[in-house]
Amino acid sequence: MPKKHDLSIKKAMKHPDKLGAGAKKRKHLGPKSKVEVVMKEFKRGTLHSGHGGKVINPKQAIAIGLSEARKKGARIPKKKK
Repeated sequence: MPKKHDLSIKKAMKHPDKLGAGAKKRKHLGPKSKVEVVMKEFKRGTLHSGHGGKVINPKQAIAIGLSEARKKGARIPKKKK
């Protein structure tokens, strides 16, 4: 039997390839799941940045996932310099 976590990720991945569709589906996910779904969207080629362009850099995809997780309340430290 699939876990609740897996079902929520599958649900978040079902969206059309248009601007903002993925972000709306990720709203209900927890911080850890957000990063996972963002990376899956990046690999699939449907992740868009805030300005509408496709994300082609994996570092940018990770930054988007961590930023969304921080907004959700996850305690993720800032990048060390």
